[in-house]
Amino acid sequence: MAEFGFNEHHQNEVINYMRFARSKMVLRLKTIDSCFEELKDSRLVEETFTVDEVKEMLDGLQAVVRGEVEMELINTAHTNVLLLRQLFSQAEKFYLRLQSDISELENRELLEQVAEFEKTDFKTAKINQETNKPKLLAPLNEGGVAELLNKEIARLQEENDKLKSRLRTLESQAMSALDERTKAERALKDLQKVRGEQQELSSLEDTVAALREDYERSLSAKSASQKDLQENLISAKHELLRVQEQLSLAEKELDKKFQQTAAYRNMKEILTKKNEQIKEIRKRLQRYEPNE
Repeated sequence: MAEFGFNEHHQNEVINYMRFARSKMVLRLKTIDSCFEELKDSRLVEETFTVDEVKEMLDGLQAVVRGEVEMELINTAHTNVLLLRQLFSQAEKFYLRLQSDISELENRELLEQVAEFEKTDFKTAKINQETNKPKLLAPLNEGGVAELLNKEIARLQEENDKLKSRLRTLESQAMSALDERTKAERALKDLQKVRGEQQELSSLEDTVAALREDYERSLSAKSASQKDLQENLISAKHELLRVQEQLSLAEKELDKKFQQTAAYRNMKEILTKKNEQIKEIRKRLQRYEPNE
């Protein structure tokens, strides 16, 4: 691990974590192996299987193995978060801010160095029991550096308090300005709403006036049309009476002319003779059949 620039203490911490990760990996691999062994012992008891049966067994095995691998990956991610939590907590006690470069996690060269360390140094490294005891970062020495650091921390803390106070003042002013702006925007919206309503009312009044003019024009045209229709109806009635009168006169004239014709006189004489004959026949019938 000399290539990484670690001291002996940190190197031992890395070895501890890698041993922990390896133990978890071995345990999970044993669990996966047991899934296969269980399938062999419980399902592979016949000599022949259909395609559907083989597919069903493989699907079931896939679901189990997928669940185990997914659980291990999730647990590894959570474990790494807890490890980072310990490191960050120790750093914050000394007002340190640690940074990480996520892109370095996929650095193939560094990953190969870790793999090489796991094959060589990891197997032969001896963990110093005394270095495993402390759970926090070792404090700085009690010399002048620590005193200067404490003074700088106090100064920064005081400056931070001033900045916080200034920030609270600015936040209060900003909130007041924001309230005033909100009130102004609300008043502007109300004014715009009133103007919009006035414009809408004016437009509505213009529409009503136009409708009224159209109605009056329509009513006037309707009155004139009714008057013309009534006059035409009266004229038609007079014309009808005149025509009826002329027709009546024409009928009378025609009847008069028809009576003066020879055919009408002959027909009238024939009808007179027929009537006299009918009267004579009736008299005879009464003579011969008095009871009827």
